[in-house]
Amino acid sequence: MKSIEIDDDLYAFIASQTKHIGESASQILRRLLLPEDGAVSNSVAPSTTPVKSAVENTSAEPTKNVQASEVETTNTVTLSSDKKPQSKPAQADSQTVARTTSPKASTKKTTTKKAPASRPAVAATKKASTAKAAADTVTATHDKRDILDAVSKDALSTFSKRVDQFLFVLSAAHKLNADSFANVESIKGKNRTYFATSKDALLENGSSTNPKAIPDSPFWVVTNNNTAKKTNMLEQVLRNLGYQPDVIETVVARFSSEGK
Repeated sequence: MKSIEIDDDLYAFIASQTKHIGESASQILRRLLLPEDGAVSNSVAPSTTPVKSAVENTSAEPTKNVQASEVETTNTVTLSSDKKPQSKPAQADSQTVARTTSPKASTKKTTTKKAPASRPAVAATKKASTAKAAADTVTATHDKRDILDAVSKDALSTFSKRVDQFLFVLSAAHKLNADSFANVESIKGKNRTYFATSKDALLENGSSTNPKAIPDSPFWVVTNNNTAKKTNMLEQVLRNLGYQPDVIETVVARFSSEGK
């Protein structure tokens, strides 16, 4: 006995050709395809027919079951392929995740907005840089030895008194360093103040100071001291204004050699 596999629709057709109960699929096919053999088969004793039919039905039904299982398997595969659209929810989930994470981006933006808090430090740095640049500019100007041209021997010789020469050198230093001349107010003696912006301020900080105004400036200076002290005061003034040692030495030497 050989077994074959047939489609469901073909099996349904064969079953629809049954003429009596118990007729097997093999008998139906024989009757349809081999009419002569079918007639002989139908003449077989009834006692044997059911046995044969039962055997054939037993062999035929597994064939149908196998075919049906295969069909179901095919259908299952088809259904699996039909479920591909389920990936869309996954995309929706990814969108949900993206939306969920989006507030983090706004948090970062908020953090970025806090950056202006560092602006004062930046402004302070820029201010320091500007001050340094200004100091460098003053130093560069002093390096040009500008005061040597202003305080020449010929200019000093036009004054007959030492105090007038003293005031002339201070006036020239102020003219060339008007923005930083206030630094000289830090120059003080043991019991008196040497420089101030008013006569009264000098009188209040010492007796017999003989304050005099520095020409063409808002500053006053004590003058009741000897030449050595005046020379020392000029040296400190030029040093505070940032002049180089060789320039200071030259100016002080010119002042010392002139006058009476």
